[in-house]
Amino acid sequence: MPDLIFIGMVFETTIIIIAAFILGLILMKYFQKKHQFTLYLFLIFLFYMIAIIFSWLSKVLVLYSGVEYIYNTTLADPGTIQSWFVLRITDFRFSFFFLTIAIFISYVLKVNVFEKGYNRVHKIIVIIYGIITLTFSLLVYERGNTLLDAFAFLLIFLFMAMIYVPFFISSYKSFKLAEGKTFKNAFISLALMSIFYILVPFNFLIDRLLILFGGPGFSPFYFLAWIFVLLGMIASYFGYIRPKTSE
Repeated sequence: MPDLIFIGMVFETTIIIIAAFILGLILMKYFQKKHQFTLYLFLIFLFYMIAIIFSWLSKVLVLYSGVEYIYNTTLADPGTIQSWFVLRITDFRFSFFFLTIAIFISYVLKVNVFEKGYNRVHKIIVIIYGIITLTFSLLVYERGNTLLDAFAFLLIFLFMAMIYVPFFISSYKSFKLAEGKTFKNAFISLALMSIFYILVPFNFLIDRLLILFGGPGFSPFYFLAWIFVLLGMIASYFGYIRPKTSE
């Protein structure tokens, strides 16, 4: 198991470095043109990267912190403020938290790009569901309870679907109606981003279910999840941000 954790840490280090480079390029494009949609995409990707950083930090803590109650699950939770944060980091709850924020900003982007304004009922539903997901991520926690972790992934997956399925539909419709290569590339890149980000919690959920049924964790689905985050960044940068801001 330590070998798998180390492999996961190295893999996520690579993902973080590439993501940070893409974020730097996006920020440069934003400062050049001050385009509001570019800022939204930057914030979305920033929170995705923070989620990856906390996932990476969980592995660093397990491998190198020397805090015995982290890797020895037979020891009781000390019940300190430090252990509250440490255990939620090592069990990916902070990663869930920041993923949820990224999804909400994606909703804001969708409304601004494709709609004339917020649908009041839908906005209330999104906000309430987002608050429930954020609360569950940090507060509904029991050490070693994989079922609760799987339910947290399910909440995030449903939130992703709630936002990104309509996002995909709107992007694809705009792609079909758009004239000119630049606009077609922009909308199809947003459609691809939506698909990639729906696949993130889906793959995490499968990995967590495999653990629930006796698997060791860090299945191929775990690594696929973070790869899809990176693919979403790359698709939107080369298809939407770079061409749009270079006009």
